[in-house]
Amino acid sequence: MDDPSGQPGAMPPVVSSRLIYEGRIVTLRVDEIEVAGGQKAVREVVEHPGAVVVAALDGSDQVFLVRQYRHPIRRELLELPAGALERGEDPLVAAQRELREEAGLLAGDWTSLGHFYSSPGFVNERLYAFLARDLTSVDTEPDFDEELTLVKYPLDVLLQRVGEITDAKTLATLLLVEQARRVKGQGPCE
Repeated sequence: MDDPSGQPGAMPPVVSSRLIYEGRIVTLRVDEIEVAGGQKAVREVVEHPGAVVVAALDGSDQVFLVRQYRHPIRRELLELPAGALERGEDPLVAAQRELREEAGLLAGDWTSLGHFYSSPGFVNERLYAFLARDLTSVDTEPDFDEELTLVKYPLDVLLQRVGEITDAKTLATLLLVEQARRVKGQGPCE
């Protein structure tokens, strides 16, 4: 539920829409919308097929993360395994693929943690978060342009040090893992 009241807000009418760029992953369009009072406003919108993010926990509640270079910010980040959906792809299938490709893991137990939007002020990307347990190691299958280093940390250590993580999808998913743990009223998500 995005709005705590459960009531959808009024959607301003789109007066015009123009395609600017259509790429392999994203599309950029510029919409002119009519806002309150009849005034026109311009909105730049990035269309994205969506993505998945996976919190994989082993039997000792160690969380698997990958360290990888992110060109837009010109630095490496520590992140949970994640990746874009193929158009029309089931999010669970994508999560299974990304966990194998990036972490070299298969999971026997999958739990959906829900979804969230990465930055809805300009992009429609919806991220589907999953908890993966009952892990088995397999060979990694990273994309040709990915150089990943697999690391793991105890879940409780990560939750105590979230201020050191700067990747939003990782932060949001760890929050969802912690929420699932609290709802169950137990220790780490079992």
